[in-house]
Amino acid sequence: MGILQELTEIHRDSDQEFLISGRQVLRFVDIRSVVFSEGAEVKSGDVVAVVGDFDARNIRLLLELIERRAIVVPLTQATRQFHDRFFEAARVDVVIEGNDVKRLRTKRRDHDLLQKLRRNDRPGLVLFTSGTTGFPKAILHDFEIFLKRYRTPRMALRTLNFLLFDHIGGLNTLLHTLFNRGCVVVPRDRTVEAVTRDVEEYGVELLPTTPTFLRMLLLNGLVKRLRETRLRIVTYGTEAMDRSTLETLCRELPDLDFRQTYGMSELGILRVTSKARGSLWMKVGGEGVETRVAQGTLWIRARDRMLGYLNADSPFVNDWYDTGDLVEQDEDYLRIVGRSQEVINVGGLKVLPGEIESCALQHPDVLCAKATGRPNPLTGQHIEVRCQPRDGVEIDRRDLRKFFRERLPDHMRPHGIVIGKVVIGHRHKRL
Repeated sequence: MGILQELTEIHRDSDQEFLISGRQVLRFVDIRSVVFSEGAEVKSGDVVAVVGDFDARNIRLLLELIERRAIVVPLTQATRQFHDRFFEAARVDVVIEGNDVKRLRTKRRDHDLLQKLRRNDRPGLVLFTSGTTGFPKAILHDFEIFLKRYRTPRMALRTLNFLLFDHIGGLNTLLHTLFNRGCVVVPRDRTVEAVTRDVEEYGVELLPTTPTFLRMLLLNGLVKRLRETRLRIVTYGTEAMDRSTLETLCRELPDLDFRQTYGMSELGILRVTSKARGSLWMKVGGEGVETRVAQGTLWIRARDRMLGYLNADSPFVNDWYDTGDLVEQDEDYLRIVGRSQEVINVGGLKVLPGEIESCALQHPDVLCAKATGRPNPLTGQHIEVRCQPRDGVEIDRRDLRKFFRERLPDHMRPHGIVIGKVVIGHRHKRL
């Protein structure tokens, strides 16, 4: 049975809303009936880039491409400047954006992993890493294996699909909702004002988002409007959450359940159990998943992992994957404290950027903060922190220095303080 028929059976007797997008309300049967003339352009085994968002057309196209055993590369307009390099890395044959269909080549470029999918007549999925440490890696999944996790029935809520079309978290939301007869709300825009309006207007029950977005929600004063909505659960992931932001959220929204998520494009979204709604401690696991901590770094072995990179060597060591996340342990619980490649060495003492950033975010006028290590001829490195003030607020460097001096030991105090904008990527996480 193909995926379209499988989902049709799941939704056969349902008149429930499945998709709310651009004020259009659709059931799954409406998605199923969308017709594409460009379908004839795609052959089994083609690598197809689809540029867009979670609208009815692209959802239907995604399902059609899986059905045709194509290898799908979801992209967004926000990364357009990199698309040519993405097409090259993923060996893209066809690009579809709206009504525009363009075949880039008539003869496919070979790669062992792509050939393996084609020989086995399997659909594929290519996702790109965020690229914070070099050019993004092209991650290849067997789409049949990727879909297995969604066939276990679970609760589905009316969910705002905040995470994007090119993000594993966004695809996770869509597929979970599809297989469990839920409802997806596509935000009209991914600003705090627009998302708050959508939560209010469309009765959203689940909001998956990022710590950066939640911090902006707090400082814009919009968080109180969520108290009178149907929102029940907020999940956060993709970057580290700071304790002060989580504590403030729990205090401001006492009836909401806050849950940490954990996953990566290489391994998929993993099952997580938080120690408590206001705790950063969590258990990571799920069926077919093993974890271990080696020298303070989390390693994971997952049965349903990626096949490999299309533009880099395999990162697996005996099937184990080094996540690069530094963790603390409390029996079965873990807490992420930083990234191994971001540790700052100040005169032989190791400093985690998150500790500096968490301190900066306790200042009432700081919206975002980013700490980095800079070369220093005496200490090897020193700490520089960039602090972005709240809108309409000016921050004095001398005030910030005093603030850090009162809260941090000598070796952790920033040597350089920059007042300016912290770059937020299209996925609403700091870069």
